[in-house]
Amino acid sequence: MIPISCSSMAKTAKWVLISIAHFTNEALSIFVFNLLDLIDFGLCFVYKVADFFFESEWKACYCSSHKEAISSNDGNKILVSEKALSLSTKLQLEEVSDTLYTRPSLLTELSKVAVAELRRLKVKPFVVGSTGKAAVGSTFAVNSTIVEMLKEKINVGQNPRWSECDCQRCTSCCSSSKQSLFVRSQGPQDNPREDVLFIHGFLSSSTFWTETLFPNFSASAKSTYRFLAVDLLGFGLSPRPTDSLYTLKEHVDMIETSILEAYKVKSFHIVAHSLGCILALALAVKHPSSVKSLTLLAPPYYPIPKGEEPSQYVMRKVAPRRVWPPIALGSSIACWYEHISRTVCLIICKNHRFWEFLTKFVTRNRIESFLVEGFFAHTHNAAWHTLHNVICGTGGKIERYLDELREQVSCQVNIIHGGDDDVVPVECSYNVKARVPRARVNVVQNKDHITIVIGRRQAFARELEEIWSNAKS
Repeated sequence: MIPISCSSMAKTAKWVLISIAHFTNEALSIFVFNLLDLIDFGLCFVYKVADFFFESEWKACYCSSHKEAISSNDGNKILVSEKALSLSTKLQLEEVSDTLYTRPSLLTELSKVAVAELRRLKVKPFVVGSTGKAAVGSTFAVNSTIVEMLKEKINVGQNPRWSECDCQRCTSCCSSSKQSLFVRSQGPQDNPREDVLFIHGFLSSSTFWTETLFPNFSASAKSTYRFLAVDLLGFGLSPRPTDSLYTLKEHVDMIETSILEAYKVKSFHIVAHSLGCILALALAVKHPSSVKSLTLLAPPYYPIPKGEEPSQYVMRKVAPRRVWPPIALGSSIACWYEHISRTVCLIICKNHRFWEFLTKFVTRNRIESFLVEGFFAHTHNAAWHTLHNVICGTGGKIERYLDELREQVSCQVNIIHGGDDDVVPVECSYNVKARVPRARVNVVQNKDHITIVIGRRQAFARELEEIWSNAKS
C-alpha cells in the first residue's frame, strides 16, 4: 500500500469541506433568490396599490412597462418636456443604466418563455417583469418605463413620499434639486492657498470626514488648506429631489455648482472613498489643470472582459446573488430588488430615529453615531438610482476616465485600500494601477472598508498632508 501522509489527508479534507461549503452556498442562493424574485414581484403590486391610496396616483416602477418609448430619430435619446425633467430637456440614454430595468432572473426568464409561447399562439401577452426590448437589448434599447418615470413619477413634487421619513431633519433638505448641496467647510475662507474636496461613499455623508480627519489635521494644514466635505445629492443633509434619476452627470454638476462655483475653487485636491472615487475621476478628467492630487480609497473598478455588457458585468460583481458572505446578500438585495429594497428603506430609514437609538443602546455607543446617522440619511429613490446609474452604469466609462487620467491629467494619484476590505476587493486598486502606472497603491493590513479611515485617523491625516505638500504646484 502507498502511505498517505497526514498533510495530504488534511489537504483532501480541506478541499472536501470547501467544496461542500461552495455547493451549499450555491444551492441555498438559488433557492433564496428565486424566492426573493417572487416576493419582489408581489411587492410591486402592493406598492402600486399603496402609492395610489396614499398619493392618489399610480406610480411607475422598473418592473414592467406598457407605454411606447418617446425617442429621437437616431434612437439614442429620450425626449421629455421641460416640465417633466427640471435638470435637462434631453436625457442621454448612456446616463441611465440598463440594470435599472434589466435584471435577469428565473422569473423574468419564465416570463419571456411564456410571452414567446403566447406570441406563437397569436395571443396578446401581459408582460411580467423586465422583458421586451429592455430584456435583450443593449444600453440604448431603453424600456419605456423610463419615459413613464420622467413623465409621471417625476411630477410628484418635492415633498417626501409616504414611505419616506417626514421628520424635521429629513424634510429640511428635501427641496428642489436646484438648491445647493450641503457642504461642511473648515479652514481659511478668504484666499486659501489650496482647497481640498472630500467626497464620501455610498450610504454615507460628509461626517465620514469631518468627524474623523478634520480634528486630526495639523495646525499648519488647517491654516493652509480649506477643507470642503460635501453631502452628495440625495444623501446626508443635501437635497433629496424626487425629480432626479441621480445619474453621474447630475452628481458631478451639483458638485461643480455647489462647491467649485459657490466657493470659487481654482486649485484643489480630491480625497474620495468608494462610490466617491467614481465622481472624483469624472471631476479630475473634467478639470485636468485644476486638480493637484487625487487620493482614492477603495476605488470600485472592475475591468470589463471583452464581449461583456459593462453595467451588467459590474452589477454581477457588486451584487453576485449569493447568501454568503453577508455583505454579498445585502448588496444583492439592494441592487436586484427595487421593491424589497424600498421595503428596507421604509422600515429602517423612515424610522431612523428608533434604529439610531436602538443601535446606540445595544452597542453602548461602540459604533460611531455619525456612521449610523449617515447610513440612514437617504431615500430609496436616491440610493436605488445612484447604485445603478453611478456604480453599475459607469462600468463602461471608468476605463475611459482612467485612460484620460493617465494621458491628459498630470496630478499625483494615490490609492489606499484596506487589506481586509470585503466590500470592494483589493484587486480593484491594483486594476487602477494597471491602467494608470504612476498611481501609488498602499494596502493597509488589518483594515477594512470603513476602518481604513476611522481606524487610523491621525496616521491617515498625516499621510494626506504629505501627499498635498508633495503635489506639484
